[in-house]
Amino acid sequence: MIFPLFELTTSAAMLFPIPPFPLCFFFFFVFFHAVNSQNLPGKWDLLMENAGICSMHTAVTRFGTVVLLERTNNGPTQLKLPANKCRFDPNDRVLKRDCYAHSALYDPATNRLRPLRIQTDTWCSSGQFLPDGTLLQTGGDFDGFRKIRQFRPCPADQLCDWVELNHTELEFGRWYATNQLLPDGRVIIIGGRAAHSIEFYPSSLPLVQFPFLAEVQDPQMDNLYPYVHLLPNGHLFIFANTRSILYDYASNRILHEYPKLEGGPRSYPSAGSSAMLPITAAYGHTKAEVLVCGGAAYGAFIKNDVDSPTQGTCGRIVATDLKASWQLEMMPSGRIMSDMVMLPTGEVLIINGAQTGSQGFDKASNPCLNPVLYRPDAALGLRFMTLAPTTVPRMYHSTAVLLPDGRVLVAGSNPHYSYKFNGNFPTELRLEAFSPEYLSPDRANLRPLVLEAPEEVRYGAGFTVVVETAIPVVEVVEVNLASAPFATHSFSQGQRLVKLAVSPTVPVAGGGRLRYTISCTAPPSANVAPPSYYMMFAVNQGVPSVAKWVRVSH
Repeated sequence: MIFPLFELTTSAAMLFPIPPFPLCFFFFFVFFHAVNSQNLPGKWDLLMENAGICSMHTAVTRFGTVVLLERTNNGPTQLKLPANKCRFDPNDRVLKRDCYAHSALYDPATNRLRPLRIQTDTWCSSGQFLPDGTLLQTGGDFDGFRKIRQFRPCPADQLCDWVELNHTELEFGRWYATNQLLPDGRVIIIGGRAAHSIEFYPSSLPLVQFPFLAEVQDPQMDNLYPYVHLLPNGHLFIFANTRSILYDYASNRILHEYPKLEGGPRSYPSAGSSAMLPITAAYGHTKAEVLVCGGAAYGAFIKNDVDSPTQGTCGRIVATDLKASWQLEMMPSGRIMSDMVMLPTGEVLIINGAQTGSQGFDKASNPCLNPVLYRPDAALGLRFMTLAPTTVPRMYHSTAVLLPDGRVLVAGSNPHYSYKFNGNFPTELRLEAFSPEYLSPDRANLRPLVLEAPEEVRYGAGFTVVVETAIPVVEVVEVNLASAPFATHSFSQGQRLVKLAVSPTVPVAGGGRLRYTISCTAPPSANVAPPSYYMMFAVNQGVPSVAKWVRVSH
């Protein structure tokens, strides 16, 4: 059982006021918590004291570098552009001539970053990787409202930068929209503020009206950044506010409406989060479950109630079963603005956020310093594990993404309209990495090393992976594919994990360590894994390798 004791944060005095028992016992209680917090699973490392920008959008490229992206109209950052790359924008509200970077490329291998030049405003925009590994970036605010941008990644020692598609624009302005890569390689772009419609990139069809988003909108909106998951049946699971549907984008039809998720609104600005659980070979890659966790109390956003308690429930549903209903579970505490990161093992890391208030500028307090691990295969009531706390509050505009080495990169947090470095919850420029328990030294002998893996696999085709281990393998080594999503505003757009069908390991001779071959079968269709680049992890007894990038294609 996980006790609420381990959810104590910097707001301990509010959560656990001093009772009328002897004061010495209270100090013993606080000391006991401090000691035990250090023994909770996981480890935090400060990677960079000052990244120069506060990343509200974060994505990992196929070269292992990380795109950090800010808005452009909030004035100077702390990262300069090269003198010949200053940005001139007559529509900018703060700096017409801007020599500060609002995007950067971070290389975890060298712990260095390079400033990038973004021209139009990406505030609360959306994104997704295309099949060729290019990052598509759409919409934003002000002069970025209808803009389409691309970042074609390159190796860390080469130069690449943002490109604005000046001759191609969105059909409708998109602010707070969601993107999802489709099986045919197109990206569907759904919703946005006052945008109850759908469009595609590349565009070959006219704008599609989508009344569902208008139906679920309430006085404080709660239909922004809808949660969109591509199911293995080729349809989309779309969640907004408290409602969710099964949507056939090819025919523009709602095929099914799922039961309402109780507990109040869950999407922006009520700031819950969502992830689709692993699609596994155990169910023939046909079953998909969706998890939706947390959210603000209705009205907290409108009233600007920073002390309003948040929701502590998660809803879980088998989205591929039209008879399914939501199963409710209790987290160790209420949460909003948390990022849900799918780990290589198939477990979900719930990280960042706050315990009171709502999403938005200066609308929350009481940060969640402790991440939580959600173990989907554990028994109901035993699925949550509280992990080691950070010392850095990560509130509004924070992000978290999985790195190829199995760590989780945490960036951002700026609950203010512009950069502010004093007062409560200042703008956060530090980069941190959280190492889950599977990276602890006592499990190092279990960590496999991928020696051989293909660079590209075709749907349904067999292929072989060769791994080395320090000690004999006693269980089947999993081979799992993790997408590289676009993380923003508590939702990772396009995130998915596919567990492949694998054979038992076969020992082979060679090398000073133990070497094994694993026969694998690629995902059966693009519905299961849309064509793109994936991180391929070998997982031995819950310990993942460093990933190899593989392209999945037709």
